[in-house]
Amino acid sequence: MVTKTEETQLNRLESQVDNGGGGAWEYLCMVRKLKVRRSVKVLKHGLLILNDSNKRSSLGPEEWTLYEQVAVAAMDCQSLEVAKVLVMVDFLKLDGVRFSVLKLMQYLICNLLQDCVNVLQKKFPESKRVGRLEAMLLEAKGSWGEAEKAYSSLLEDNPFDQVVHKRRVALAKAQGNSTGAIDFLNKYLETFMADHDAWRELAEIYISLQMYKQAAFCYEELILSRPMVPLYHLAYADVLYTLGGIENLLTAKKYYSSTIDLTGGKNTRALFGICLCTSAIAQLSKGRNKEDKDSPDLQSLATAALEKEYKQRASDKLSVFTSGFKSLKVSS
Repeated sequence: MVTKTEETQLNRLESQVDNGGGGAWEYLCMVRKLKVRRSVKVLKHGLLILNDSNKRSSLGPEEWTLYEQVAVAAMDCQSLEVAKVLVMVDFLKLDGVRFSVLKLMQYLICNLLQDCVNVLQKKFPESKRVGRLEAMLLEAKGSWGEAEKAYSSLLEDNPFDQVVHKRRVALAKAQGNSTGAIDFLNKYLETFMADHDAWRELAEIYISLQMYKQAAFCYEELILSRPMVPLYHLAYADVLYTLGGIENLLTAKKYYSSTIDLTGGKNTRALFGICLCTSAIAQLSKGRNKEDKDSPDLQSLATAALEKEYKQRASDKLSVFTSGFKSLKVSS
């Protein structure tokens, strides 16, 4: 996870490079180190170095790392947003043939990507790392079957290659195969149980399929391994609230409360969650012996905190908030 200090340093360096102040290589190194996604900038500044023979040769062995970094950025940049950055017209006319900007940029980027991979293949013909790039190139071109075969072959040689495992998940998702993505992630987590990002990805896929009990299990694993991360408490509470039922709502309220505690009372979503849970519990508890005596007090505190937040940040919408929350008032 990138710290605020690191993000500030990266943004400052990015601004410096964009304004011609130098430091492109340092910027690219920092992007790699922090593992952040700045593909458009990496492609732009990386190409400037690779196209300058003096700058390229000054990198020494790191030249090949840059080729790899630019290749991966090129794969990520086959999008309309990049086309908008590079050209500011809707259509180009080339040799009497009209090409859409998106198609043209995809064509150019794909050729650039192929060039980078070719250079690395020539330098490292037996490298598994380059083999992984070749498989990613097939994936970027939409050759799903060939890419899957290439990834499977790489995993036969090295079953512990985490990047390849995750590429298979991405490949399945790209084809709309959520069930396949779930299978790949579950298989991956059998070996790499401490990968928090994988558990979170799996939870999000389950939620997209409305498999809330399975998603809840994923968030339970995350909370057990990293109990001080408020995001996991909040996501778990949301899933339990969606599942509904007295027991789930009571537990959801506890995790909304822990989210508020971990964030120093600053999480607006959790404050809303407390109020919604309290209202739902009150409705479901009518005529039953089971009571939740703390709910009215918690709702009052949460509502007061939200009112204060609205007064400070959106005073013009305070009346809308107040009238909306009247319907959530807990009956005594």
